[in-house]
Amino acid sequence: MERLTRKGRIVFGLAIAALGVVNFCCAHFRLAMSGVPWAPVNSFLCYLTGAALVAAGLCIAANFKSRLVATLLGYLFLAFVLLRALPQVVAYPADWSVYGILCEALSLGAAAWILAQTQPGDASAFETALGKVTAAGPYFFAAALIVFGSIHFLVARFIASLIPAWIPGSLFWTYFTGTALIASGVSIAIRQLYRQAGFLLGIMFLLWFVLLHIPRVAANIHNPDEWSSAFIALAMVGASWIVASSDWHGRIVR
Repeated sequence: MERLTRKGRIVFGLAIAALGVVNFCCAHFRLAMSGVPWAPVNSFLCYLTGAALVAAGLCIAANFKSRLVATLLGYLFLAFVLLRALPQVVAYPADWSVYGILCEALSLGAAAWILAQTQPGDASAFETALGKVTAAGPYFFAAALIVFGSIHFLVARFIASLIPAWIPGSLFWTYFTGTALIASGVSIAIRQLYRQAGFLLGIMFLLWFVLLHIPRVAANIHNPDEWSSAFIALAMVGASWIVASSDWHGRIVR
């Protein structure tokens, strides 16, 4: 388990970089309202966001200044939550999809902060000041999982319709997934069996990526929404394994 979860940083970083590439494509083809759910409407800001995600993802994957980069990446996702996702929740409180978008941005930002806590070395005064809030990462990640899991119960039949027809028992798997997300969130929040929960959660997201998202991308190759959904799922694989490979105080488990 540990050998696999230690790859979480690389998987997470490459998926974030891929999301940045999708952002570039959305800006180039004037699709700022599609693709990456948190992309700014303004084309220039969309390009800038894409550049930031690519640079941050590659630095994290290569383990170059990853402590500082992961901290800043968490702040970037927090900005997405406050400036893009949260206003949509306020404007459309009955639309379950906006809660999903908020949870995706919150969980990826939280994972970046958890990663920042795992990185060794003496931090500068600037990094230390920025890093104080990263201690909230596990709680934000847990909260996002619990809300996302709850959505699976509120709109179970719609989510079941997204499961490939060749997989039997789609409604059962929808409820199972919702339960797994909520249980994982609670486990992380109360610090009990969270490494095991993170490992299994990563396996579940990996199965989603392979069984659900790759076929949808192949069937809709020009749809940026499908590409971004796939890379978000892959980023959640890495995020879950980052949780699994860390102890509560932010040190890598050896």
